[in-house]
Order: sequence, then structure tokens, then C-alpha cells
Amino acid sequence: MSGKLSRVRLYLMRSAYLFNAVVIGFGAWSELTNQRRLIIGGKPWDLIYGIAFSLYAAYALLMLLGVRFPVRMLPLLLLQIIYKTIWLIAVGYLLWSAGRLNPTAIESIKFFASIVVLDLIVIPWPYVFEKYAKTIFKPEGEQRSLSKKQATGAGASTGG
Repeated sequence: MSGKLSRVRLYLMRSAYLFNAVVIGFGAWSELTNQRRLIIGGKPWDLIYGIAFSLYAAYALLMLLGVRFPVRMLPLLLLQIIYKTIWLIAVGYLLWSAGRLNPTAIESIKFFASIVVLDLIVIPWPYVFEKYAKTIFKPEGEQRSLSKKQATGAGASTGG
């Protein structure tokens, strides 16, 4: 793989980032702004909810960067597919197997599963394997020499 992604792939990625920024951002920021009223009214969240929604709000802002820089922000999509898959297995499956599904859990499972499928389609897997997976298994010295070659332009092809 040349390291270049098609225009269609880049626009698919940008669409996924924008969708995530809007959906996650709307939910997180509306919860965070509503929290002020809850605190004043004497009914604040547990600490973990405040942390979670703050994280989601930051995640949504970073997703907006993905619209502009889809390849550089690819780890955000990888994080999303990993954490949603973990949730589907560790929480969704356990709720289902214990017979404890309620309408909210069912909707969450459907939504998370659809996002995982969307990410499986949008993420450029050959690029991920070339840039991330292969690099993990290369010896450290080889990684450094490759980085130096890339920085100096050595080994770059001259063909067009």
C-alpha cells in the first residue's frame, strides 16, 4: 500500500468523524450544561458520571479535528471500535445472557453494534495494519532507521 487513501475513503472517514462529533457532542454537552441545574438543585451526579461526560465532550471536540485531519485522527476511530466492542461483550452480552435486558439496554446494544459495523466499513484496515500493526512488531532499531529515512527522504520512490 502506498500510504495514500482514496478520496472516497477520506470523505467516508470525515463523515464518520462529523457524525460522531454531533451525536456524542450533543449528548455530552447537553448533560454537562444540565448538570449545573442539578448541582444548584442539590441533586448532583456521582463523580464517575461527571468524569464520563467530560471525557465524551472532549472526545467529541477531537472528532471535529478528524473532519479536518481524517488520517491523523484515525486512533479516535480505533478507540471507538475497541471500547464499543468491549462494552458489547462485557456489558451487553452479560445483560442478555442473564435475561436482564431492558428497553434502554436493547437500544444501546443496537446503537453500539451499528457504530461498530460502520467503523468496520469506514476504517482503512490495510492502512491501519501497515502503519500501526506492522510497526509494533518491528525491532526498535529498525523503526528508528525507517523514521530517519522518511525524515530525510531517503528511499522515497521517484516514480509518479
